[in-house]
Amino acid sequence: MSASGGTKAIVAALVANLAIAAAKFVAFAFSGSSSMLAESVHSLADSGNQALLLVGGKKAKREATPQHPFGYGRERYIYAFLVSIVLFSVGGMFAIYEGYEKLKHPHDIEHWYWPVGVLIFAIIAESFSFRTAIKESNVLRGRKSWTEFVRHAKAPELPVVLLEDLGALVGLILALLGVSLALITGDSVWDGIGTICIGVLLVLIALVLAAETKSLLLGEAAGLEETQKIETALVDGDTVTRVIHMRTLHLGPEELLVAAKIAVQHEDTAADIAHAIDAAESRIREAVPIARVIYLEPDIYSETEAAKGPDAEAAPGGPGSASGH
Repeated sequence: MSASGGTKAIVAALVANLAIAAAKFVAFAFSGSSSMLAESVHSLADSGNQALLLVGGKKAKREATPQHPFGYGRERYIYAFLVSIVLFSVGGMFAIYEGYEKLKHPHDIEHWYWPVGVLIFAIIAESFSFRTAIKESNVLRGRKSWTEFVRHAKAPELPVVLLEDLGALVGLILALLGVSLALITGDSVWDGIGTICIGVLLVLIALVLAAETKSLLLGEAAGLEETQKIETALVDGDTVTRVIHMRTLHLGPEELLVAAKIAVQHEDTAADIAHAIDAAESRIREAVPIARVIYLEPDIYSETEAAKGPDAEAAPGGPGSASGH
């Protein structure tokens, strides 16, 4: 993900949510609607989440240190995971609690035009933010479906903003529906039901974000396309004859570690092998620019060792898993 694209989507969402949160709190103060209070806290939590993403992006740019020799790229994953926690607790659980309280102690909505007017304004503003996130994501999404994009994106910011904006829009519609039904029927229980629905929606989105970000924190391999490019770049057909086995790991969204055992000719000299490794590293970086940390180990390929099985450690000269991650 380009830094500018992600930042543009985050800033657009932050500005929209701050304006919407202020309007919602005013509407809640005049109407007493629990849906409006839940939506106010939701927008406030979203604003905090976008601030967290911006902080994570800034911290991730720090230079590597002796204590952290691979840099701070994963800071972006950590702050994205914090977003899921905030969304779950401050957004989802608060809304469920507030909805329960409204069902237990119902009270009429006052000055109905405040919540209705603010919700319509919020839907319009949130739509612009969602449109920006979709536009920025389309640059990177390519032919992937939206589900594939969210599940396999290595940069967490755009998937987070996309899901937050989607949840916000659906939540606003639920709030408008709850308030409208409460006004039409004269029964404020509908306002409470709408609030609980908003809470459940936010909890589900938070769980999805947590699961996807957890996978990134644990360490994900390069995608299939990048893996194939690296394997192709490694083999020159002269000194490097094959990839015995390879591992890749994202140190951050835009930094990839590559570790591979490569087969070289038996008669090659140390100088030949060293030159071949340098050339292979150059080809990898040209094919996949984010492959910035590369470790290559030369070995002599052995059919006998390869026959022992796919375990690269049990059979150091065997094929292992050429694309295992």
